Amino acid sequence: MLNAAAKVNLVLEVLGKREDGYHELATVMQAVDLSDKLTLEDADVLELQCGVPGVPTDGANLALKAATALREAAGITRGARITLDKRIPVAAGLGGGSTYAAAALVGLNRLWRLRWSVERLEQVATGLGMDVPFFLHGGRALATGRGERIERLRGSSLGLVLVNPRFAVRTAEMYGRVTPEAYTDGRHAKTLASGFGGRTAARVAASLYNGLQETAVAAYPPIGRIRAALLAAGALGALMSGSGPTVFGVARSFEHARQIRRRMTRGAWDCWAVRTLNGPAIRTLG
Repeated sequence: MLNAAAKVNLVLEVLGKREDGYHELATVMQAVDLSDKLTLEDADVLELQCGVPGVPTDGANLALKAATALREAAGITRGARITLDKRIPVAAGLGGGSTYAAAALVGLNRLWRLRWSVERLEQVATGLGMDVPFFLHGGRALATGRGERIERLRGSSLGLVLVNPRFAVRTAEMYGRVTPEAYTDGRHAKTLASGFGGRTAARVAASLYNGLQETAVAAYPPIGRIRAALLAAGALGALMSGSGPTVFGVARSFEHARQIRRRMTRGAWDCWAVRTLNGPAIRTLG
């Protein structure tokens, strides 16, 4: 069994449109201790089981795509049964699909006794999605390119509050709404990344930036209302994560995050108080 952690984007900058149709990014990603769990077992074929609505169990699932890509890259015909215990919301800006894809790569590397290095797994991960390489490492990192170029960062632990409005926002839709007016030059990410280890929660909160947030709030007003509610509840800063719609607030400590969460609990929103992770995003359990 593997634990597959979620992430937030402390900074997300869109630098411009690439010739391949994707966007050039500069982002500071941070793993947090909200997680999915994967169980991997030997089987004759590749299959995935998950009872959560909105999570595909066919070839569209990123974990199955990861398994298929790894099997093809390794030139083997092994199968596996993947059981997904889904806790990270779907299409929430928290990297749920990417983290369980990374977990599938890590777990199947062991199950199939491939003994591949992380660097070799990264070559497969890059073709699966821009966040997948990050989850092979975890902690916090500056990611550039499409997100595949990873520079690991050090830093102290943070307490965060995650708030999800219980609707999904597709990444492709949000990036499709981006206009050149939202492009920046990467300085927000570089500023936060430099000297990260010495930054207090207040300084991290003051450095938050997401170039997609304004566009997302215009399309989905509840995102703006959640951000305002987090600030009113005592968060030092609040920002939409990734392409949304989850918004996170920075707290002074984990206990402060728990206090903010209690103030934020509403019938229409899901809320979690979480800690940031300095270690791996993918962990073996038991």
